[in-house]
Amino acid sequence: MKISIKSFCTLLCLMVCANIALARTNDLIKQLETELGKKEAYDHQKQITLHSLKAELKQMPASSRLQQYDLCNRIYNEYKSYQYDSAAVYAGKMQLLGNQLNDKAKVYYSQIKMAFILLSSGMFKETFDNLRNIDSHYLDTKAKFEYYSILTRANYDLAAYDDDHRYSPRYNNDANRYIDSAIAISKPGSYDWLYLTGFKAFKNKQYKVAERAFIQLMTKYQLSRHQYAIVTSTLGDLYITSNQRQKSIDLLTKAAIADIQACTKEAVALFWLSQQLYQDGDSPNAYRFIQQAMADAEFYGARQRQFQISNVLPIVAAQELNDSEKARMRFLIYLIVITVLALLVVLFSFILFKQLKKVQAKEKIIEDKNTELEAINERLQEDARIKEDYIGYFFNIISGYILKLEKLKNSIDTKLSIKKYEDIQQTINKINIKKERETLFYTFDHVFLKIFPNFIPAFNSLFAEKDQIWPKENEVLTTDLRIYALIRMGITDTEAIANILEYTEKTIYVYKMRIKAKALVHGEEFDKRIMAIKAVDTLQSEIQHLAQRIVPQATTTNKKAESKSV
Repeated sequence: MKISIKSFCTLLCLMVCANIALARTNDLIKQLETELGKKEAYDHQKQITLHSLKAELKQMPASSRLQQYDLCNRIYNEYKSYQYDSAAVYAGKMQLLGNQLNDKAKVYYSQIKMAFILLSSGMFKETFDNLRNIDSHYLDTKAKFEYYSILTRANYDLAAYDDDHRYSPRYNNDANRYIDSAIAISKPGSYDWLYLTGFKAFKNKQYKVAERAFIQLMTKYQLSRHQYAIVTSTLGDLYITSNQRQKSIDLLTKAAIADIQACTKEAVALFWLSQQLYQDGDSPNAYRFIQQAMADAEFYGARQRQFQISNVLPIVAAQELNDSEKARMRFLIYLIVITVLALLVVLFSFILFKQLKKVQAKEKIIEDKNTELEAINERLQEDARIKEDYIGYFFNIISGYILKLEKLKNSIDTKLSIKKYEDIQQTINKINIKKERETLFYTFDHVFLKIFPNFIPAFNSLFAEKDQIWPKENEVLTTDLRIYALIRMGITDTEAIANILEYTEKTIYVYKMRIKAKALVHGEEFDKRIMAIKAVDTLQSEIQHLAQRIVPQATTTNKKAESKSV
């Protein structure tokens, strides 16, 4: 039981670690795709640098051959991993300037430069031809290091290319001899010394020694992008050889990213990465990356690399096509299944929809009727409340006027009986119709605002601030407001409004048109907004109390007038 639990825990840890590693790899692949999208921007920056150096060389005097040689070397270094043809041009110029300077060291150094790009292009014979007639005694330490490094790489690459038990061992032995010479003249602990030490251990299958050296370079040294790409791609190749696929994919992805950022076209990391992804079953990424590797090889002019990629590309492309066909077939099957299910869902939905539609139609009729009834009920309640308020008010007013008329009649009858005709005329003259009408309007305004206290603000909300109508301190409602107060009460006939306010119909019409012209809304919408102003609930007793308070005051005034007249 203990063994089973231990095995389960071990398996679980392995699964967790695998998932974490896979997630890290996916993130690196996404980063690589992002950098591929920036490739043109990096190349553009490279071209700017080259253009600046070429312009500087063009402006340099013809007599400054030494300075020209150094500048050509700088331009060559920019081109050597970027484009074979252009690098060859400037290596040739270096050789020509070395001959003009009659400096064998510079001539030999230019041949070393030429050998590097020939080797990068895959031309082994031409590489050895350029290196064969170099006398290393004329070279300084830096030039010797490059000389031995190129001979090392050329022999190792040739041994790998031949892959033959008869010739490969001899090339490997020569490479070991040259790499020892390069290590011997390197500064111990430097990047060159540590890298070559690790590289020799790797080529001689001392994988642990090589791995420690490369990891030390990656973790403890400040590397340039190009150096980082070289170290990570070499360590990735080591992990390929030692069958550590996940580590190799991660490192080769990092190397490919660094190559893109450094504008390195003769790199091999992207090609190796595509091979590993293909073997890992990721044919879409493998196909995309190997196409980019071929484009880089063609841009640089790496003949051997193009040959290697062209052998692998059709296989990856075929697998990608096969996977695409399988994916398309799966998609077609899924589509058919989903279509059938969708049709069934549509059928059942249609049946349910029809039934639901019938129910909704009935519910809609009921809902509309309820809404209509609610609106009618609300209007009836509001109309009933308004009518009740105004009936009580006008009943009291009319009662007051009847009482007043009765007193007036009795007074006139008395005066007629005693033949005081002049007094009758004086009594009649004391009746102030204008004042009575003003009193009527004043009372109407107060009662109306009691029922519609928000009428004035609601009315003015329909106008811009400069066009709003507000009563003055001694006013309750203005004529404009009173017209629309009557309309809100339901008196919409222009003739009726004109009679109430003692205006002509034309005057009322002009008032209404002038007000509507200034409103923010026009036409029927304006009338709807007026009618939408709500009445506020008030107690009937308050209205009656107000009416009772107004009527006695009017009655008292009439009595005083009559007593004076009598």
